[in-house]
Amino acid sequence: MTLLDNDQASGLSKSCYPTLKVNEEETMRIVHRSVLVCVALVSAPAAAAEPDAQELVERVVRAAGGKDQLLKLFRIEEKLNVSSDPNKKGKVRVSVIEPPANWWIRKKQRDEDEPARYLAWAWTLGAVTDPKSKLEVLPEITDSGKPAFGLRVSGTINPPMDLYFDKDDARLLSIDWKSSVHRLSKWKEHDGVKYPTKCVGYKKKNNKPWYFSEIIELQRLEKLPDGLGR
Repeated sequence: MTLLDNDQASGLSKSCYPTLKVNEEETMRIVHRSVLVCVALVSAPAAAAEPDAQELVERVVRAAGGKDQLLKLFRIEEKLNVSSDPNKKGKVRVSVIEPPANWWIRKKQRDEDEPARYLAWAWTLGAVTDPKSKLEVLPEITDSGKPAFGLRVSGTINPPMDLYFDKDDARLLSIDWKSSVHRLSKWKEHDGVKYPTKCVGYKKKNNKPWYFSEIIELQRLEKLPDGLGR
């Protein structure tokens, strides 16, 4: 082992400490940059999660009054104008509806393939709450001048049916199915359930109306009226 004299020791001291200082400064810079990166990652807004179909269903059901209040069997008095003229008087008819399986006008059942059965099942929200329905979230659109989110229903409806809901209040705005778009409005409440009273059907090929329907009166039924059979 060789002992160093004072001058040698002093030189060593001068040569080593500046290097150590540089390394410390570099280390601090690295730590500082790492801290800034971590802060940035924590502060950055999280990417918006894709909406879940069931969450949207729960929202629209709440907006209508809750699942227990949804219409299953009911009677309506309806003013129907099948034409492109909104000012035409139309006719009043009374129906008992148990969508989608049954729809009676007076005591006569409508045809099994009558599209109106499934449209009623849609606006009463039975189509989106049926466990057999397959639901797909659609891209948001503007419908009737309002931002809207959409749900596609398949499995129980063929071809699939697209329903669009007001993004603000989750009420049903339109039903896009087959060759027509059916736009709903003028909501009322009966026995705890909120429902649209007006519907206008538009042909997709020309975007012109072909019928106007308004529910004048609606009554929830606890059982099938006498004279009607399933």
